Amino acid sequence: MKGYMSNENGEIIIENEVIAQYAGHAALGCFGIVGMATISMRDGIAKLLKGDSVSKGVNVVIDDNNNLLISFHIIVAYGVSISTVCENLVNTVKYSVEEMTNMKVRAINIFVEGVRVID
Repeated sequence: MKGYMSNENGEIIIENEVIAQYAGHAALGCFGIVGMATISMRDGIAKLLKGDSVSKGVNVVIDDNNNLLISFHIIVAYGVSISTVCENLVNTVKYSVEEMTNMKVRAINIFVEGVRVID
């Protein structure tokens, strides 16, 4: 299902991929997040995603009420409080996505796939 907004000029349809890209870039701006991750099915190892592929670490589901469920697969920096990083991510992404799409974020799930030392 695609997201939608209505105004006096008509209806705006938003693809899930657009929301995933926006949410991914908002998450990357949060302190303590090294990047998005994808899991290799062959190896079972989390791999760090770069650049425009950050949306592969983000899954967006839109329910029948036009509410969003966003799931992140992230890699965090070594030595930071994971709970603080996740709380910051939830607040930042929720605000950013709701402002951009005018849709309600019902839930944000975070899967910490790895920890990395930042050089």
